[in-house]
Amino acid sequence: MKRSRSISPAVAILVAEALAFVVVLASLPGQTFAGKTSAFVRKDEKAVDMPLDSDVFRVPPGYNAPQQVHITQGDRDGLAVIVSWVTPDEPGSSLVLYGTSENDLILSANGKVEQYRYYNYTSGYIHHCAIRNLKYDTVYYYAVGVDQTLRKFWFTTPPEVGPDVPYTFGLIGDLGQSFDSNNTLTHYELNPRKGKTVLFVGDLSYADNYPNHDNVRWDTWGRFIERCAAYQPWIWTAGNHEIDFAPDIGETEPFKPYKHRFHVPYTASGSTAAFWYSIKRASAYIIVLSSYSAYGKYTPQFKWLEAELRK
Repeated sequence: MKRSRSISPAVAILVAEALAFVVVLASLPGQTFAGKTSAFVRKDEKAVDMPLDSDVFRVPPGYNAPQQVHITQGDRDGLAVIVSWVTPDEPGSSLVLYGTSENDLILSANGKVEQYRYYNYTSGYIHHCAIRNLKYDTVYYYAVGVDQTLRKFWFTTPPEVGPDVPYTFGLIGDLGQSFDSNNTLTHYELNPRKGKTVLFVGDLSYADNYPNHDNVRWDTWGRFIERCAAYQPWIWTAGNHEIDFAPDIGETEPFKPYKHRFHVPYTASGSTAAFWYSIKRASAYIIVLSSYSAYGKYTPQFKWLEAELRK
């Protein structure tokens, strides 16, 4: 990733191989530099993927136990969360129980379940459920796997959107599932600055590096990131490794696994596709763009961005 020169004291633009990712920081002039978090640099040697029996890919115990649990922001301003997970054996329940007391989950929301096929692979049952009307700056506990194997997690909503609200984002991209990937995620988790939300700048599982784009590696990646992504939102962007266009094996729908596995609140910002959208979170105005979707003048993405930048 490289950082462009500053457009104004209140705007920072980050450009990755996978996308153009714009973060507008509503802070005072001269106060947008957050400093350097560490000197950590991944090794130059070619990464080696972790084997399928690695402990970080472990399947949770229990019949039809939810796995690959992850959350993302579910609306424009941070008062909703999309909870996603996979059940391996049967659909089970798409219900999410939640509340502000760990032992008294008095609220509930019902989601939807879907499944997809890719070449000779059939996915598990993929659930997405939006939890709405949350309160700012509040810890919520939630549970999935109702009536079968119940698993509990928690997250914290952001402070109310405003120009002078301190908030810490992590920035991760090109993660994959190598031994170095595990080091990278551990480094983020242990960083003393304690990131509260991950801005993921594309190239997730690298399943497309495997023969026939082995989608089992989407499942392992989902279980790998659950330890973080189930507890804080990861804001998703699609990169080139999410395209999964493989006409030689009959797969001609671009982004098929990504679109089924990772839902984002694109309609909340008036977008017509999940590859470009915007959200506000604390003092940040985040615009996600896709360099792997048409972006020339008069395309839907161009026209949406043109309208977005006027807001």
